[in-house]
Amino acid sequence: MKIFFVSDIHGSIYYAKKAIECFDYEEADYMVILGDILYHGARNPLPLKHNPKEVIALLNGFKDRIIAVRGNCDSEVDEMVLEFPIMATYSNILYKNRRIFLTHGHIYNEENLPRLGVGDVFIYGHTHIPVAKKEEDIYIVNPGSITFPKENNPNSYCILEDNIFRIKDLEGNMLKYIDISQ
Repeated sequence: MKIFFVSDIHGSIYYAKKAIECFDYEEADYMVILGDILYHGARNPLPLKHNPKEVIALLNGFKDRIIAVRGNCDSEVDEMVLEFPIMATYSNILYKNRRIFLTHGHIYNEENLPRLGVGDVFIYGHTHIPVAKKEEDIYIVNPGSITFPKENNPNSYCILEDNIFRIKDLEGNMLKYIDISQ
């Protein structure tokens, strides 16, 4: 199984389309959206081609293949127009005897980790900075931001396949990776 992770679309149809292009290119089975789907947020400028209605229509076309969690810029009204649930603060995926804890990062984050077991994965968005590391017995992954990357990072997403998280730019070039089989 191949899982595609993306975070922080912030209502940009331009970058939502880029995410779908990468999802298709990667031939992923499922897409995990780590929050901040439609609204750009009070601290961000309007993103390139901000058009939440088009983002809604695009993502709803993939509703059966999306798992999503709520970001700090997501609201109940967003879930009323999206045809997949987004209001959970976190979710879990079981992957090869590991738990992958999915969250946005504004509640649970590297300074406030949930209870995880040895070898589990904590994956979050929110910071717009890609991360792939192991701290103590936990793997920590952040795909960065598809729309608003920070700290001179490129727009990015993440793929999980064969026990390896690969963070890539929009051209498919690998930026960071971590092997969780070790």
